[in-house]
Amino acid sequence: MPTLDKNENMKLFKLTQSLITTILLILIGVFVGYYFGVKGYEVDIKTGISNVKIVNKESVISQNVDFARFWQVWELINNKHIKKPINQSDLVKGAINGMIASIGDPYTSYFDTTENTQVMNSLNGLYEGIGAQLGFNEGGQIIIVAPLDGSPALATGIKSGDRIINIEGISTAGMSIESAVEKIRGKAGTSVSLLIGRDGVEESFEMKITRDTIKLASVTWKDKGDGISYIRLSRFGAETNNEWTKSINEIVSQMPNLKGIILDVRDNPGGFLDSAVFISSEFISDGVVVREDVSDGTSQTFKVDHKGLLSDQNLRVVVLVNQGSASASEIVAGALKERRGALVVGQRSFGKGTVQKSEEFSDGASLHVTVAKWLTPDSNWIDKHNSGFKDSVYNEVKDGKEIVGGIKPDFIVEITDEDVKAEKDPQLDKSIEIIKNDDLFKTGLLFKILEQINASF
Repeated sequence: MPTLDKNENMKLFKLTQSLITTILLILIGVFVGYYFGVKGYEVDIKTGISNVKIVNKESVISQNVDFARFWQVWELINNKHIKKPINQSDLVKGAINGMIASIGDPYTSYFDTTENTQVMNSLNGLYEGIGAQLGFNEGGQIIIVAPLDGSPALATGIKSGDRIINIEGISTAGMSIESAVEKIRGKAGTSVSLLIGRDGVEESFEMKITRDTIKLASVTWKDKGDGISYIRLSRFGAETNNEWTKSINEIVSQMPNLKGIILDVRDNPGGFLDSAVFISSEFISDGVVVREDVSDGTSQTFKVDHKGLLSDQNLRVVVLVNQGSASASEIVAGALKERRGALVVGQRSFGKGTVQKSEEFSDGASLHVTVAKWLTPDSNWIDKHNSGFKDSVYNEVKDGKEIVGGIKPDFIVEITDEDVKAEKDPQLDKSIEIIKNDDLFKTGLLFKILEQINASF
């Protein structure tokens, strides 16, 4: 091995020192980058054009996902897009919604703080408006069907039958109920001007109503005569169980000769699962109400949770459904149809056979994640995205077309536009007829048995 002189030794020493320093700087840079980037600390990206701060960049569950392209796109958009500076919160929300959309599940949803508040208020029967039910008269004009008790509409002097000629100067001619409601509703404390036409008053007049927060009950009931009680269930919210118990106690005490119950869940979008189990338990003596197949491969059953006051088998039960009856409404309809011998009247229900869990964030936002699919007591999956016939007895082929999803009524009854304008309800009328008519009720039960027999072959 050749020897080196003093100068060469010095050069080699400096070269080695420089190499070691470089390696140490690289290792320190990697460590710092990992520690501050993955562990959730704030990182500043300065480019001279824009100053973007990435806060709380936490580690992901799957360690083999490469986020390099995401951050490259993020930086390019922030620094090069013509619309800069871009709202960072909008970018985050857009990225989240894009990620959710890629799943292809319409029920997994992200709600920011404002949206989540609106969703919860809706579920609990809270909305901001004047507090009046709208409808059509025989001439097709939008009218006030009834102002609600304690509402701004009632306090201002609005009366049942009043015709709404225009809303804030916009004519209601040809306007749908939904459009009118959208225009009348608004933030509490603000006002809306309605031009009113009233029978017995020659000229129309303007009424300015200050909106307020309106609380609607989720359970109401009426005595329809002949021992028939009509129960309207509009949602499955936080107060539904208490409202239901109060209503049922009133029915039992005020209607000693109770012969039949009509449970109306039309246009009920659903809500809390425990409320669906609670309502179903009122009618069913024991056993399974609904089963869940969870995403982790496990399964759980929800059984009758209390002794109900309407479980007497001599009490006839009819459930009213339509295309707007979804989720928890379908759980109740399916349970009562399969475990109580209830007859279902109306139109095929929506067909939402999945369960979402709400994950709440500290700022009031939430993510509703589909975590399971639910099945009826007889293991029918009524989801509209289900295909084939092995999973639901309610699927069918009609006029050569496969109809999938929803609870199929025992008596299909349509409601026409003419019925709505004339304030007629043929579905409710049919329900009353079924409870009163012994032969019709028995025919419905026979059809139900035949349906189950056909499904077994």
